[in-house]
This record gives sequence, structure tokens and C-alpha cells, in this order.
Amino acid sequence: MKRFIVNLTIIAAIAVLFFSCSGLGQVSKSGDPELMYSTALKLYKAEKWSRASDMFDACLGYYIGSEREDSIAFFSARSKFKHRDYHEASTNLDEFRRKFGRSLFIEDAEAMFAMCQYYLSPEPTRDQTLTAQAIVSLSTFIERYPNSNRVEAFNKIIEELTTRLHDKNFLNAYTYFKVQKYKSAVVAFKNALKNYDNTSHREEIMYYIVVSNYRLAHNSIEQKQADRFLDMLDSYYSFIEEYPNSKHIKELNRYFKEAKDYSDKHKSSEQTEIK
Repeated sequence: MKRFIVNLTIIAAIAVLFFSCSGLGQVSKSGDPELMYSTALKLYKAEKWSRASDMFDACLGYYIGSEREDSIAFFSARSKFKHRDYHEASTNLDEFRRKFGRSLFIEDAEAMFAMCQYYLSPEPTRDQTLTAQAIVSLSTFIERYPNSNRVEAFNKIIEELTTRLHDKNFLNAYTYFKVQKYKSAVVAFKNALKNYDNTSHREEIMYYIVVSNYRLAHNSIEQKQADRFLDMLDSYYSFIEEYPNSKHIKELNRYFKEAKDYSDKHKSSEQTEIK
């Protein structure tokens, strides 16, 4: 008996879901913009985001050029945002910003647009184009609305995204180091410092520059070793000047001794040849 009641409950729930969807389909095909609009608002207030978005989209065409156009476009985009359809929401919100620059909803629209890009921003191991775009959008919002209650939260998000860019730069350079392309690694690590001087990876980057220079010199043909060991010594001096108490000092001192001994020996040989 209990199983029968449970089955009836499930069947009733499915029936309600079917007829509600069917009813919404009839509303969207009714050609009655007021009915579609009022239904969309009810769905919106009930936080039925996907259905609300569909209904707003269905009636939007009827209100183009009217006073309701911007509100319908905004509610549709916000419904997509709340439904976590950030790709579609981002597209709609970008269009809204361009078309309704004087709308009462413009500040909220620009905030959501920036947040869409934040949510779409990938992990540091992937391309960071969207991360850079999100930083620009968030910074632009703060510049336009300096008194917004979102400013503090957006500044924290910008810090998070900036760290993500730093991580990406470091990982790109480290990839060259990992595959033993030390010349490319040196260039990439130096560029990482140039682009993000205040990166949290600064000590690691400077350490890997020294090690990359050392391994590049150590593995080079004799004609190139002298100059490359000198480059290693320059990077070593820069490192110990900034991080004299680094955990890497003992290791780097061994590389320094080899490079210094080689450089002194090479210099001595050159002076003997001159004589």
C-alpha cells in the first residue's frame, strides 16, 4: 500500500511537471505579450531562472522600443546569470551595456557582466585571456562606480585574478625549465619578472634564473661557457642581494663556486696567452 502511494505521488509530480511545462509552452506561443510578461515575472519571483529567461526572451520582441524593453532584457540576462549560464549571460549583458547605457539597471548589469567574466576565468594552467578581460571589467566598474558597495569585494577578486596571471607566467616559464630548455627558461623567467615585478613567485623566479643559467653554462660547448658562467654569476649576485637568507643559498653557493672557479681559470688562461 505504501509503495502504491509513493508511486502515485511520483506520477502526480511528473504530471504536474509535464503540464506546467506544457502550459508554459502554450503561453510562449499565445502571441499575448502581456500574458508572457506577467508569467515571466512570476517565474522570476519564484526563482525559476531557466524558465523565466525563456519567457522573457519569448516576449522581448513585442516590447522593442517600449519603456519595458530594457527591464525585460535585464531580467532575462539576470535569470541566465542566476542559472549560472555565464556564457549566454555575458553576451546578453554586454549587449545590454551597449544598448541601454542610461538604464536604471546599468550599474547592476555592468557588475554582473564583470562577474560573468570572473566565473568564466579558467585555472592558471589554461589560457588566461578571460582572466585579463575580467580584471579590466572589474577595474572599469570600480572606476565608474567608486561609491558602490561592491568595490571592496571586486578589489579582492582583482587581487585573486592578478595572482592567477602571476601563476600562469610562472608556470609558462617553469615548463621550459622542466623540459631542460634553459635558454628559453631564462628569457621566460625574466619576462615574468618584467611583467609582474611584485609577484609572489619572485624568489622562485630569481632562483630558477640562477639555476637555468648555471645548467645552460654547464652544458654548453667550451666557446660559450665563459660568457654563460658570467651571466650565471650576475644572476647569483642579484639573488643573494634580495634573499640572503633563502633556503636555496647552500645549493646556489655550490653553483657559484664552480662558476667562479671556471671564470677565474679562464681569465688566467687569457692573461697567459696575452703575455
